[in-house]
Amino acid sequence: MKKAILGTKVGMTQMFREDGTMIPVTVILAGPCPVVQKKTKEHDGYEAVQVAFKPIREKLATKPLIGHFKKAGLGAHRYTKEFKLNDTAAYEVGQVITAGAFETGDMVDVTGTSKGKGFQGNIKRWNQARGRKTHGSHSYRVAGAMSACTYPGEVFKTKHLPGHMGHERITVQNLEVVRVDADRNLLLVRGAIPGAKGGLVMVRETVK
Repeated sequence: MKKAILGTKVGMTQMFREDGTMIPVTVILAGPCPVVQKKTKEHDGYEAVQVAFKPIREKLATKPLIGHFKKAGLGAHRYTKEFKLNDTAAYEVGQVITAGAFETGDMVDVTGTSKGKGFQGNIKRWNQARGRKTHGSHSYRVAGAMSACTYPGEVFKTKHLPGHMGHERITVQNLEVVRVDADRNLLLVRGAIPGAKGGLVMVRETVK
């Protein structure tokens, strides 16, 4: 991985190519992300850079985090993430990574947290069919039979049942960067990305 950045999902819109075709795009507010710490093989056993995103007031951060940021000469930030980049030595503490690190035509992977739906039934959660609405039937939206009668006589762990839906870490791969607005730190990526508006996302160079 050569480049990566943190950002927030702004929303979706559309763009038109030179030939007139319309493409859906997602706007991402990417950076600026200052480098807080460098991990080295000698000290930490691996190489990586830790970056911060979204400045906040000091009273909204814990004392250990405030000291961690002050050691790097930075103010408090809401998010910190590590990226294992190919050329970690090229980065210095305090260096700022911006959306200008990406170029139009780059292929990226975007990781975010999907929208939480709370506790949902098997029809909405697993797209199962409802029961028959015939006379005497009361099984409209139930999960159905749990298992076979005699053999194997148990409910398998993979059985689709009602439960918590959404709020999961999801990565969408091979998305094209359609436009880069370095002045406003905006990335326009073709297609949809996981999460709600304002949600934290990680944009990384694609691995495939």
